[in-house]
Amino acid sequence: MFPSFRSVFMAGWALLSFVVFLNPVLGLNNGVAKLPVLGYNTWNAYQCDIDEDLIVTTAKLMKSLGLQDAGYSHVNLDDCWAEKNRTSTGAVVPDTVRFKSGMKALTTQIHALGFKAGIYSDSGWFTCAGYPGSFEHEEQDAQTFFQEWGFDYLKYDNCAKYQRMADAIASVSQNFKLKVVFSLCEWGWSQVWLWGSQMGHSWRTTGDIGPNWPSLTAIINFNSFITQATDFYGRNDLDMLQLGNGGLTYEEAKSHFTAWALMKSPLLIGTNLSAITNDILGILKNTEILAINQDPVEGSSISPFRWGINPDWTSNDTYPAQYWSGPSQNGTVVMLLNTLDGPSDLFFNLTESPWIRAGRQYSDLWTHTDNGTAVRNFTAASVAPHGVVALLLKDAGDEPSNIYPDCAVWFQCTAENGTHVGG
Repeated sequence: MFPSFRSVFMAGWALLSFVVFLNPVLGLNNGVAKLPVLGYNTWNAYQCDIDEDLIVTTAKLMKSLGLQDAGYSHVNLDDCWAEKNRTSTGAVVPDTVRFKSGMKALTTQIHALGFKAGIYSDSGWFTCAGYPGSFEHEEQDAQTFFQEWGFDYLKYDNCAKYQRMADAIASVSQNFKLKVVFSLCEWGWSQVWLWGSQMGHSWRTTGDIGPNWPSLTAIINFNSFITQATDFYGRNDLDMLQLGNGGLTYEEAKSHFTAWALMKSPLLIGTNLSAITNDILGILKNTEILAINQDPVEGSSISPFRWGINPDWTSNDTYPAQYWSGPSQNGTVVMLLNTLDGPSDLFFNLTESPWIRAGRQYSDLWTHTDNGTAVRNFTAASVAPHGVVALLLKDAGDEPSNIYPDCAVWFQCTAENGTHVGG
């Protein structure tokens, strides 16, 4: 009898997790992108309907809406910016109507507004939309993009041919003393370690995101098994932010942003900023959540410490892990995710998180508020359907005396003289 797909799938995850544990992923350390990139990408909101005026207008909106002040530093073009054919010398050229002023003029305007500029290409002969890819033109395109046009970031699509462009970027960067962010769009876990960790600053781990809750939970589920792959200079890319594009409730939008930020994914806005609501803008500018994404001391992602609805290590696209935690420079980060369609209480013992010490009490600093002190456990009551709770727990000293049982882990409670105590 052949093994089920599920058993093979989970066995593969277990092996992969073991490999990552033995060999932590280190991203491309070339002096840039130590932290996740914050910025804007044109694809989700506009796809091929882009031109130079739209890009400059978007950069100005990011500035006027306070997104630049919140840390969003990049304005990136996606597919469809080029002419369909290269020149006789093999050069790729921008669309002469939609980018009539040329790319150097565009990056000059973006830089003058205080942003960095990003561009898109593909590892094959063609991009996904049918424009020229960089295959067999890697060195030429790298010089064009970065040295001639002045771009600072490259989103590179398709799969399994990244070494050529990685080498080209390294050569151009060294020759012209440039610092370039290289973002790989791979869409598959098998390449996360084989390709991305050696060649890029971030690597896509799934297919394109959709503006709906099932798409978000599937991406969260997938990435819950590979959080070890994220640290300084290299990280899992969960795809662009879909906030404000319709299809998500306000609570779902908060969960989307919180999960992406705390898993240390790049945060690239994909919204029509001219139509953005104050609610969505408030989510994007949540300074407490952004500070954890941009933590200069702790580069790792949060990870599940309990799955919740399902047994631990269960892969379920509809009901991913609910209980997550990780370190930060200011305390232990906790994310509680309600994947149910109705309100739910989310309870956990503090010491379930590997980052929390037994025998201590913790002050709960949540976004914009101080919710008091937690001792041994915490309950988030009536979390909204598809909603999220984000906590930052700081050590607040010894537990109060006379708490029963004597220890948080009561069945392994030992007194100073070595004898077992408690219930």
